[in-house]
Amino acid sequence: MIDFVDPKSTFNAAEYVEGARMAIDDIASRGRVPIVEGGSMLYVDALCDGFSLTGIPPNTELREELEKLDVAALRERLLAVDQDPGVDLENPVRMVRAIEILEEAGPPLRRLRTRTPPTTWRPVRIGLTAPLEVIDRRLEDRSRYQVSRGLIAETMRALDSGVPHTAHVLTGIGYAEAVHHIIGGLSLDDLPVAMARSNRRYARRQLRWWRRDDRVRWFEIDPDPLPGILNYLNE
Repeated sequence: MIDFVDPKSTFNAAEYVEGARMAIDDIASRGRVPIVEGGSMLYVDALCDGFSLTGIPPNTELREELEKLDVAALRERLLAVDQDPGVDLENPVRMVRAIEILEEAGPPLRRLRTRTPPTTWRPVRIGLTAPLEVIDRRLEDRSRYQVSRGLIAETMRALDSGVPHTAHVLTGIGYAEAVHHIIGGLSLDDLPVAMARSNRRYARRQLRWWRRDDRVRWFEIDPDPLPGILNYLNE
């Protein structure tokens, strides 16, 4: 699922699940074991368990935009995305949440009310963890490395090719801060600091989310966790 979508286009969790399940089936058909790596809570849950409305976090910026609209305008915007959303079309709170969900997961909304887990494979969940100070140090090192290996130039190429700075792909950690630097709001020295700060916030959200799931088997990143992971998988 790398280089899977044109950065100018939109892409939601439903499209990801469709593509990822096809990739998993293809890998398995060749006698290989697929390994899915990632950390977005919504995407992992959608792939492994089917969708859950509770897995879609609030979108503060979108909510602020939508809350300025009246009921008629909200209804028009919602029905343009999903003609049968199954929500009260007179209730602005319900419509705002429905639009928020559809922006992230894709239509139809009714599909998201029931989980549809995969039937041909079963996921084994493995998590990597470490003391918070170790995680923070690694995130700081990674942020500096991303800047040094050309993050700004990569972001500039995307903008120059016509990808708008508001595109979903440029709102992710790293790209968002790089855009902020390019438009003049963040110094080069402060860029990796801002990236590390965003990464720390997201890493803590990830840990809180996944530690509630007793299906995840955790391994410390130091020393090398690979032997323990392979033994666990063999068992």
